[in-house]
Amino acid sequence: MNLPVIYVYTHDSFYVGEDGPTHQPIETLMSLRITPNVTVIRPSDATETKCAWIAALENKTGPTALLFTRQNLPICDRKELAPACNLKKGAYVIWESAKSGHDLIIMASGSEVSIALEAGKKLAAEGKAVRVVSFPSWELFEKQDADYKASVLPSECTCRLSVEAGATFGWEKYTGAQGRMIGVNHFGASAPAGTLAKEFGLTSDNVYKTANEMLS
Repeated sequence: MNLPVIYVYTHDSFYVGEDGPTHQPIETLMSLRITPNVTVIRPSDATETKCAWIAALENKTGPTALLFTRQNLPICDRKELAPACNLKKGAYVIWESAKSGHDLIIMASGSEVSIALEAGKKLAAEGKAVRVVSFPSWELFEKQDADYKASVLPSECTCRLSVEAGATFGWEKYTGAQGRMIGVNHFGASAPAGTLAKEFGLTSDNVYKTANEMLS
């Protein structure tokens, strides 16, 4: 398990629901995360994907699992967002409406980063101090020092929401006792990706709604 092997997974969530429940690996991501010495990376777009490959090639102490989505994803505009090279730190502030005094932190990986951003900007337009964290790799994040981790997830902000198209198990480490998790803890159904996302709450509207419930 110390060999620098790179595994590529191309079906990272239930969004491939038109192929039936057998093609909806809601548990695979978490299963890989609990496997010792495996570095798991789930990038959010093409720019993070490039950086994920670099991180995988630089990992000489064990396997790396790269998890990609089948559906088309928007490319994050790095002119207004943080550079994708921050992926090497495992998690980073991709966007925020304020530098401190955050009302809410939204964390997401992969295809859910774009909907987290959309919801975060909508909340910010209503006067909320929101931080959105792209969280492609728990393992890389845990390798960072305490100061960096605290800079991304400051302890004073306990209102935290995770968004990921899979099992929510494990996210409580980062959301904390007062946080909430949006995910899927059951196998899905046969339907187009957009229909499943709406049905199971993986939309910017539901992230916005959940955030407002937390803030109230």
